[in-house]
Amino acid sequence: MATSDFWQKVSTTVLPSPDRSGEGLGYVPRSIQGQTKFWICLDLLTILAAALFAIAHEMHLSPLIALKRLMAGTLFQAHSTGILLAILCGFSIALVVISKRFRLYTPVRLTSFMHEQHLSVRACFTAGLLLTGALYLLHADDIPRRIVLITLGLVTITLSLRRFFYRILLYNRFDRGVDTRNILIVGTGPEAHALRHHIESIRHLGYVFKGFIAISGSPVSMASSTGDVVGALDSLFQHARLRFVDEIFFTAPCERGVVQDVLDQARIHGIDLRVVPHLYDGLAWNAPIEYIGQFPTIPLHCGYVPQFGNFLKRTVDIFFSSLALVLLSPLLLLIAAAIKLDSRGPVLYASERIGKKGRVFHCFKFRTMVRDAEKRRAAIMHMNERDGVLFKITNDPRITRIGRVLRKYSLDELPQFLNVLLGDMSVVGPRPPIASEVREYKLSHLRRLDVKPGIPGLWQVQGRQDPSFDSYVSLDVTYIENWSIWLDFKIIVRTIGVVLAGTGS
Repeated sequence: MATSDFWQKVSTTVLPSPDRSGEGLGYVPRSIQGQTKFWICLDLLTILAAALFAIAHEMHLSPLIALKRLMAGTLFQAHSTGILLAILCGFSIALVVISKRFRLYTPVRLTSFMHEQHLSVRACFTAGLLLTGALYLLHADDIPRRIVLITLGLVTITLSLRRFFYRILLYNRFDRGVDTRNILIVGTGPEAHALRHHIESIRHLGYVFKGFIAISGSPVSMASSTGDVVGALDSLFQHARLRFVDEIFFTAPCERGVVQDVLDQARIHGIDLRVVPHLYDGLAWNAPIEYIGQFPTIPLHCGYVPQFGNFLKRTVDIFFSSLALVLLSPLLLLIAAAIKLDSRGPVLYASERIGKKGRVFHCFKFRTMVRDAEKRRAAIMHMNERDGVLFKITNDPRITRIGRVLRKYSLDELPQFLNVLLGDMSVVGPRPPIASEVREYKLSHLRRLDVKPGIPGLWQVQGRQDPSFDSYVSLDVTYIENWSIWLDFKIIVRTIGVVLAGTGS
């Protein structure tokens, strides 16, 4: 579910937090190299798989035996196996270098589909020519030429198909409002509006316009009357934090020192910064021009996207949640029957929660309260035992009999594995807040919405009985800044202990 009108209302009511220069709200300046390494690793794995398949097919071996003989150097007579390994390494290096030169490792949104496919085939063809030329010069007659041709063909087809299906997957996610990039445009003149209409008209760019930033003395267009101007330049990064902005576009002419100050802050906050070519004034002499659709821009700063980490976490989420739903299906059916017998109302309760970057989604839980629980909430607010924006009552009168058992052992949260499969949540992450809580957040609290929410989080296993909201946010931020698969595994193991001990409520 895409971001609803709720977030537009919340963005005007979130309390400001004091400016803390240098802290960057937990961000660390990085480069885009991590994303490039991820795609390079996939290309190398594709080449290895294609070569093994070609060898196995031509020599009538299983891929595993072919790999063992290739590594042992006994695949061919004399030194031919070593020559094959050498030229495969050379082919891999050549393909990676050529692909980098063709900018095939840049974000998909910056190129069109046909252009990407054309460059992909050209890169494979050029690297293939170098490979066949090396074979000819080395006179490796023991190496069947069909292995080389099959390898080249498979690599070309596989890389093209992989990029094609990844692009289709990405477009579908853009249509659902997932993995899009929020942008602010600095300037309110004709260039700013031209850029806005351009990015909104091209589907594969995956950008979501969040507003204009006005610069004093710059020409003002119709933006002022339409309410699209969200603030001035001195509050740029407050609005960027408030709207979960990923990129800032400079379209208005201003002094070089102003752009330099914004660039320094963008590096601290981990936000991409782009300018139109006539504005950079020597800030990026070696930076290439990148086209956003047909609009030329110069990237002054590109934040790091943990592509491989995100892919690995999503893979673990799908595997773990699917396994949990299958293994726990008898228990889920038993709980559903118990809820129906205990009280009137639906088995599942779908609550609107705020997810990554302020996206609103329906979080599933087993119903543990009476049907009109929300209407009774105002009457028992004085019984709240939590600090700040959190709401918790140990002996909540709205909870049903079976609901108390489910909450004690955290069984009411099992349906959230469905949210994990849908991509709204992760197995581990900060708990998804409700709208009323987010309305009282300070800017620094929004840091916990930079990632997908989870079923258990660090706070649930380490500070669950601590009523302090500052502790709640601190542990969530600690998890975000120190995330690893190993940390997720430890939280899952400790969560199992919490559930078995019955300390979930």
